[in-house]
Amino acid sequence: QVQLAESGGALVQAGGSLRLSCAASGRTFRSYAMGWFRQAPGDEREFVVISWTSGMTYYAYSVEGRFTISRDNAKNTVYLQMNSLKPEDTAVYYCAACLDFKSSCHRKDDINSWGQGTQVTVSS
Repeated sequence: QVQLAESGGALVQAGGSLRLSCAASGRTFRSYAMGWFRQAPGDEREFVVISWTSGMTYYAYSVEGRFTISRDNAKNTVYLQMNSLKPEDTAVYYCAACLDFKSSCHRKDDINSWGQGTQVTVSS
């Protein structure tokens, strides 16, 4: 299984930008679709974005047009560029790896590996 470590969480003002990184260990990085989920206090963990190795990408409606996922296979790293941040984006953001053959990687129950999470706080 791939192991994941996020970084880049911070406190930012509304309207600002932030980039999260997720470094993956292991030689099987290219076997996984990679994505991000988030969890606000008192809420369920929710889907943000998933990107399959084919390049197909699926965003949650709440972030589409503001967030962009990218991956660097040479560095075993996936990024989440977050622009036009809103206070409702405040959450712990988790990197997620899902075996690439699955079509249901937007469902948290189908995720194979999770990172430890990184806090993003957006002030109004």
